[in-house]
Amino acid sequence: MNSLSLPLVQKTPVRSDPHNPRTLFFNDSTVIGWVRGGFIEVATESPEQGIIFYTLAQESQEKPQFKRQNDCLTCHDSYDALGAPGMLVRSNFVGPNAMTLRNLGSYNIDQRSPLTQRWGGWYVTGNSGSIRHMGNAIVTDEDHPDSAIGPETLNLDSLVSKFDTHAFLSPYSDVVALMVFEHQMHIMNLFTRLGWQTRYALSQPRVEGDYWRATANELADYMLFVDEAPLANPIRGSSGFAEKFSSEGPHDGKGRSFRQLDLEKRLMRYPCSYMIYSEAFDALPAEARDAVYKRLWQILSGTEKNPKYAGLSLSHREAVVEILRATKKNLPAYFQPIAQ
Repeated sequence: MNSLSLPLVQKTPVRSDPHNPRTLFFNDSTVIGWVRGGFIEVATESPEQGIIFYTLAQESQEKPQFKRQNDCLTCHDSYDALGAPGMLVRSNFVGPNAMTLRNLGSYNIDQRSPLTQRWGGWYVTGNSGSIRHMGNAIVTDEDHPDSAIGPETLNLDSLVSKFDTHAFLSPYSDVVALMVFEHQMHIMNLFTRLGWQTRYALSQPRVEGDYWRATANELADYMLFVDEAPLANPIRGSSGFAEKFSSEGPHDGKGRSFRQLDLEKRLMRYPCSYMIYSEAFDALPAEARDAVYKRLWQILSGTEKNPKYAGLSLSHREAVVEILRATKKNLPAYFQPIAQ
């Protein structure tokens, strides 16, 4: 599991506060949350159903049991999760009592979000240079919330000055891990929505058109980081997450992979999501998966001339196609080397 301590200051669970933050661990399909003195939460992806939620009580039991928690869908099956059981990554200013101050602004976060709107209510470590973000900030003057952001909240090496970190597996909440997490949570929601829309349309012969293709196109754009918020300056993590994550494959014959990070001007070195290898992508209905592949090829091959794709350079498009051809099983045969 690619895991890292990602403390989140939020209203629930009740025991979570700035001195006892919630911690998240994640891999490509599952997020595990833990609050000291509370319980373990699990949100795991079912390729067909979407995100399923469980809790595990922290009392001694002969046979510990995960308990499914459908109550979580009150928030997690909503417009903010794209209308299907999904993940939510939010940014809000918080007060000293850890209550979110939504009157000061509330943002649903993914890779397209400006960094200035990110990480409200989250602890953040690492170096983001001159970028002012909302992480680590505790608002004491609601009339001037930006005054909570300053040198003491930006570019923290660790969290040892914020709370007692000895009870946690890591004293970090790595900015790079947060950015990877934000990318992944939204793409998981897109997988779920596309699967739901496509299966419904195919089961209803009277439904006119293939409206789900708009979601397939949106997913293709997101996978290629088309609308990604640019980095104003280089980002550096604090925990070793970037090095560990970048070392994972699969790799092509030149040692390249979609997990390799850039962190100078963009998140990924090669603009294609590593989630293309996920079970959720492979489990999409064939019609939906084929539509995504066709759209990816239109963009990567240069057939699509919309100016919004101008940021995908020829060298990047060539690299993405070469890596896909070398590493992605069952890639359609029309993914051929791009002609100069």
